[in-house]
Parts: sequence; structure tokens; C-alpha cells
Amino acid sequence: MAENIDKMDRNILKLLQQDASISMDALAERVHLSRNACWRRIRQMEDAGVIRSRVALIDPAALGLGLTVFVMIRTNMHQSDWLETFARVVRDTPEIIGAHRMSGDLDYVLRVKVPDVDGYDRFYQRLIRQIPIADISASFVMDDIKDTTALPTDLAT
Repeated sequence: MAENIDKMDRNILKLLQQDASISMDALAERVHLSRNACWRRIRQMEDAGVIRSRVALIDPAALGLGLTVFVMIRTNMHQSDWLETFARVVRDTPEIIGAHRMSGDLDYVLRVKVPDVDGYDRFYQRLIRQIPIADISASFVMDDIKDTTALPTDLAT
């Protein structure tokens, strides 16, 4: 689909990433299209899976989730049943907001949101009870220098 996304689509995507609640009329005006033409482009990108969803971004501190933790996992288990269990545990654990299988020395990196260090310890204890892990370590985020969900629409080819 990337080859079908033109400069106009990229502009629409950029504006929607800034504010998905923008009215169709305002969006169409900003990109210099008719309302219907703008709506059709958005609909095509939704149908193609380019636009996966429109969401509200919530301040984690407002929910008492002020601590971000990167959890690095190494495992010596690579059987399909372990992988299925691990994926289920990740999906079913609300504190895990990102999970990535890695190349190199680490097997997985989890991004976890918890209230504080005690909250992390409760998460950790629950995780290791549910699945065997060879090695686990954590790094606590001290300062969010940049934390965005917006993709660089003007850098894509």
C-alpha cells in the first residue's frame, strides 16, 4: 500500500495524527480537497489498514501510572508452546503496553506502565509465576525526552 500513498494522503495522515477528532470539513479545508474527496481518501486508507484505528491518548500520570519500565527478557525456551503461553500472558497483562521480539542478546523487550516501583514488583512477581524466564532485568524511565505515537509521514517513501 505504501506505493499508493501520495503526498495528499501523507498530509491527511499527518493532520489526523495530530488530532483525530478534527472535523471532516476542517480537515478537507486544511488539505485543499472537497469534503467528499477527503472522506474517500480516509476511507480507502482505513479499508487498506493504513489507518488502523482512531484513539484518545491519555496522560498516564492522570491514571496514576507515572512509571515506565523497559523489561528485558532472555529465555532458553523457544518451543512453540512456551511462545504461545508467553504471547497470551503478554496480551492478558494490562501493564504491558508494548512487547517486541528482538534480535541480538535479548529475546524480548516489554514496555510496562505501573504506578511506582512497588507496582513494578507486583507486576514482576505475577509475570514470573505465569511463565519461566531465564533472565529478566528492568530499566526505569527517569525522563521522557520524546514519547510519541505519530509516525514520520514525510520520511516514508
